[in-house]
Amino acid sequence: MKVFRFILLAGFAVMPFAAAAHAADVDPPPVAEENDVTSFYLRGDLGWSFLEWSGGSDDSALNLSGGVGYQFNDNMRADITADWAGDYDVAPGADMSTTTVLGNLYFDWANDTAFTPYVGAGLGYGWVDDAPGNDSGLAYGLAAGVSMGLTDNIDLDVGYKFRDIMISGSDPQEHVVSAGVRFNF
Repeated sequence: MKVFRFILLAGFAVMPFAAAAHAADVDPPPVAEENDVTSFYLRGDLGWSFLEWSGGSDDSALNLSGGVGYQFNDNMRADITADWAGDYDVAPGADMSTTTVLGNLYFDWANDTAFTPYVGAGLGYGWVDDAPGNDSGLAYGLAAGVSMGLTDNIDLDVGYKFRDIMISGSDPQEHVVSAGVRFNF
C-alpha cells in the first residue's frame, strides 16, 4: 500500500508539469511588412506656362521640366528641378524665356488609393532672357497636384506650379499646368 501511495503522490506532484509539456509552442511575433517607399527618382514634365509680369505684355508658352529626387517615406520627398519656359511674345518682335533651378520639398497625402495628392514648395535661382538682355535672381515656387501609380516604379503626375523670379523692375511670375512621369528606382 505504501508503494501505491508513493505512486499516487508522485503522479499528483508531476501533473502541473504534464500540462506544460503538452502546451503548444508560442508563435513568433508577426514580422511587420517593410514598405520600401524610400527611393531615388527621375522626373520629366511637359506643360503650358502663363506669364504675368510688369515688363511687358502677358503671354503663354511651352514649359519643359526635369529633375532628380528622393522619396524619404510615404509622405515626404524632395527633388531638384530645372524648368524652362520659352518664346513668350512680350512685345512686338521681342521674345522672352525663363529658366529656373529649384530645390523642392513635397508633402504627399498617402492613402489606400492609386491617387496621391501633394503640395510642395521650392527655392532656387532663375534666369530671364529677353530683348533688353539677360537678368537673374532668387526664385521660388509653390506646387500642388496629384500623382497616380501606374506601376510599382512609374507614377503619372498632373499638377499646377507657381514660379516667381525676383528681378527688380519686372518680377516675372509663371502659372504652369503640367503632366509628367516619375521613374522610381
